[in-house]
Amino acid sequence: MADWPGRQRCQRGNGSGGAEGGSRTWDSPAALRSRGLSSVMDVSLDKMVDPTLAEMGKNLNEAMKMLEDNQRKAEEENEKKYAPRDIPGPLQGSGQDMVSILQLVQNLMHGDEDEEPQCSRLQNVGEQGHMALLGHSLAAYISVLDREKLRKLTTRILSDTTLWLCRLFRYENGSAYYHEDDREGLLKICRLVIHTRYEDYTMEGFNVLYNRQPVIYISAACRPGLGQFLCNQLGLPLSCLCPVPCNTMFGSQHQMDVALLDRLIKDDMESKKLPLLLVANAGTPGAGHTDKLGRLKELCEQHNMWLHVEGVNLATLALGYISSSVLAATKCDSMTLTLGPWLGLPAVPAVTLYRHEDPSLSLVAGLTSSQPVEKLRALPLWLSLQYLGLDGIVERIKHASQLSQRLLESLKKLDFIKTSVEDELTSPVVVFKFSKDLSSLGSDKAVHGGIGPTMQPQTTSQERDICDTFNQWLGEQLAQLVPAGGVDVVELEDEGTCVRFSPLMTSAVLGTQADDVDQLVACLKTQIPILMCTIQLREEFKEEVGRTAGLSHIEDLSWPGLGVVRYEHIIEEKINEKSEAEVEKINTEILKKLNELESDLSFSLGPEFGRQKNCIYIGMATEDLDVSELVETIAATGREIEENSRLLENMTEVVRKGILEAQVQLQKANEERLLEEGVLRQIPVVGSVLNWFSPVQASQKGRTFNLTAGSLESTELTYASKVQGTGATPPPTPLANRTKQRLPGQKLFKRSLRSSDAFSETSSVSHIEDLEKVEQQAPARSGVEQQETPNLNSTEPQPGDAVSQATDQMEAIPRNGSQHLDNDCTEVEEQESLR
Repeated sequence: MADWPGRQRCQRGNGSGGAEGGSRTWDSPAALRSRGLSSVMDVSLDKMVDPTLAEMGKNLNEAMKMLEDNQRKAEEENEKKYAPRDIPGPLQGSGQDMVSILQLVQNLMHGDEDEEPQCSRLQNVGEQGHMALLGHSLAAYISVLDREKLRKLTTRILSDTTLWLCRLFRYENGSAYYHEDDREGLLKICRLVIHTRYEDYTMEGFNVLYNRQPVIYISAACRPGLGQFLCNQLGLPLSCLCPVPCNTMFGSQHQMDVALLDRLIKDDMESKKLPLLLVANAGTPGAGHTDKLGRLKELCEQHNMWLHVEGVNLATLALGYISSSVLAATKCDSMTLTLGPWLGLPAVPAVTLYRHEDPSLSLVAGLTSSQPVEKLRALPLWLSLQYLGLDGIVERIKHASQLSQRLLESLKKLDFIKTSVEDELTSPVVVFKFSKDLSSLGSDKAVHGGIGPTMQPQTTSQERDICDTFNQWLGEQLAQLVPAGGVDVVELEDEGTCVRFSPLMTSAVLGTQADDVDQLVACLKTQIPILMCTIQLREEFKEEVGRTAGLSHIEDLSWPGLGVVRYEHIIEEKINEKSEAEVEKINTEILKKLNELESDLSFSLGPEFGRQKNCIYIGMATEDLDVSELVETIAATGREIEENSRLLENMTEVVRKGILEAQVQLQKANEERLLEEGVLRQIPVVGSVLNWFSPVQASQKGRTFNLTAGSLESTELTYASKVQGTGATPPPTPLANRTKQRLPGQKLFKRSLRSSDAFSETSSVSHIEDLEKVEQQAPARSGVEQQETPNLNSTEPQPGDAVSQATDQMEAIPRNGSQHLDNDCTEVEEQESLR
């Protein structure tokens, strides 16, 4: 650890405003607004000599108030999502005032939000943010000054900002380059090194590079795409890029392997290549680990290479006590600082600090500019640094470091959570993951350098994929439940999917406080039992589905839940498009019915772009889940839907055949009637005379179709008795779901509460006795019905008395049925009284 005794020298005493800014402390935007700083600003603006600056400050203040007002009017909430104002239109000829334009901007910013509030990370734009935004307006105004005034002002702004940053981050005798893209600074540094190492590059260009190819070394743990970006912008082939692997045997698995880098440099020099530049990390983008910058600097000096450092841990250089590994970054040739997310400043440029003796080469590389307007990029940062002051800047970075330490201490006390930090005392980045193999570890669960070395080595690829899936779900849940926490999901090469907490990049933007960290830990405690239960029940669910006819288990390792199942009972040996459509229809109906049930489980069709189709995806489970009941319910629901579908298809075919048969029989009946009545009776006049003298006593004949029996029957009995028959009683429909007695308030798919400790001492006995009585009465009632039903059908019908016996049975069934109904009603009333 190292102290910085000269930290107070960061401020200038020549009236630049740094001394006043140093006396301020860091307050939240709500506290600033509560003290009425806006009104104080208005009074101060009125006293300004330049009326343009005063008006600009007032306009910015009013504009920010209007844009920060997120309260929507009632009529705007009722508008459609694509309102007419969202459709591009022609430019109005008369023009609009500033208020109307700002109102349009606000509508475009918040107009497409859904009615339900979404968990989004919104930056807290406080007074310091207003200063940064004011800098952009001032830059446009200052650019119209005369050339001499512009040159003096821009030189002062640039020199002040560079001096403050170099002293704040302990980078002595450095120059600064301000850029919007945080990669642009490294790009300019590469051009500077090329011009420095290739003296004839300005005259001969790429011919010099062809004779001796340059090599840029970059850590394998750097942010993705950085090396490709450099090669594309510099016009170099990808063969000029050399990724350096991280440690595999000793040290952190996120640090660059120095010994391997030394061998790579020597091999390239033997191949007549020129080692040019090394990009190292002071806080890797994934795990936040710092390379061994001291040894890397020695290696670069040995081979005459340029060392560039970037990373979030560079922010800790402003603190009083920092680790020696990060302090070594002050000796590097250049470093890139991203002050915007560190300090919560919107629209401020990134800064690349570098040391170089030849200003002409810096001008050729684009690190400096002779245009005064280019120097105005530092104006927003110049204003913001003065407003925050030294104490405010240090307090923000210190607050972020304390948040990470608070979370780390809480995670050490949790089971099944594995942490990965570089240094428990100073690491500003905390990476953790859920691991089912960690059941009873103590305070030594934190791993210095990585998770991988202490995890169970014999883990299969399938288990790791499942663990990554559940950690992905865990990170998304924590980010949704605690938006101010600022956690995100990161993919690491050795550890897999992890959850990352980097308050230096998020706390100042989101306003993260200690209460948010405590809430994050509380949510994590509630999610761990759900994760454990779901992982333990996945295998049981798979086995239960395999034992159930008509269901097939779909192995989808990317689904965070109990599992995936498909109902395939109707699929035959030959699969065609029709069967696939039937499977899709049945599974969709099953999903619809499952979602209508009252349960704690979630059912869905899975991811929108998932690989598996026509499946039922079951979400996270709890400890008291009855897997067998769940699987049986899915299978029974599928069978019921399938039987109804087949019944409908069979009914359609039977009706069609019945209609054809009825037409044939009616045609035969008409022919028989013609033969019986004779031809003369069919003549209009003669037939009437014959019918008057000798009427024909012919019975009305017709056909009726019995849907239950699926057959045609004569209507003679109907016309004779003047009553339409009801036919045979249809068979009872089989129960779709397993009938299971439940206690009042108990949801579906829950295990019986007998085996749990949920009952109190005073109520457990009575509830258990009631449940036992209900279960004993149900089998007894079903047995009585089974005994009475054969008695009804025991009498064998004789050929001569078929009609009379059928009539007696039809009359006996309602009488017996009414007796059963009365008995059932009595038993139901007894059950209700017991409950």
